[in-house]
Amino acid sequence: MSQADDSAGLILVIEDNRNIAEMVGEYLERRNYEIDYAADGMDGLRLASENEYDAIVLDLMLPRLDGLEVCRRLRQEAKRATPVLMLTARDTLDDKVRGLEAGGDDYLVKPFAIQELEARIRALIRRDRRQVSTTVLRVGDLTLDTATLQVRRAGRDVPLSPIGLKLLTILMRESPRVVSRREIEREIWSDGLPDSDTLRSHLYNLRKAIDKSFERPLLHTVHSAGYRLADTAQESVQRSA
Repeated sequence: MSQADDSAGLILVIEDNRNIAEMVGEYLERRNYEIDYAADGMDGLRLASENEYDAIVLDLMLPRLDGLEVCRRLRQEAKRATPVLMLTARDTLDDKVRGLEAGGDDYLVKPFAIQELEARIRALIRRDRRQVSTTVLRVGDLTLDTATLQVRRAGRDVPLSPIGLKLLTILMRESPRVVSRREIEREIWSDGLPDSDTLRSHLYNLRKAIDKSFERPLLHTVHSAGYRLADTAQESVQRSA
């Protein structure tokens, strides 16, 4: 599993269709990526849990364990934040939402152009490397370990959904800056997928998880501008000092 210094990245392709797997693998290898394969969900989950990949290409219709369950277990049990590009023949809004809520980072419908697949992989790798440049993000008494995906506030574990983790990562990374709705949607749903209620619902759940049981709120809505994660009490002390 060692990755050469000049490699564009180490990619795991989990795909039971041999023709598709070979097409993807051969193209990416020509583009200087290193490739591992798995032909079913169980083997794919094992490899994804045991090794450090730059990205995973994951088919949703797999034998032994379907792609959605692979992604859920990868996020929730293995605690891996590896970027996942999901492949599917289904092109409906509900299917995309389920894939993203299971922890997928992007979604590509079959048949696809191999050049687009590579472009999406490159974008996911760039985004991931930017996000995890700091292992532990901290705002006030809230911390997020980007390596283990563990969220804690005031010493207490805070469980979050995969999209909740993505939202929190964006807001903590940009804190104390206000992040617009459009920026959030573009980063989580690259094709502008959700309606306004979808993001609002995820933000509501995030606020409930990180703020409801604690003394002061950290997640703030800035009217007509976006959202901000900041310890305003601490900011006030710093300004008055």
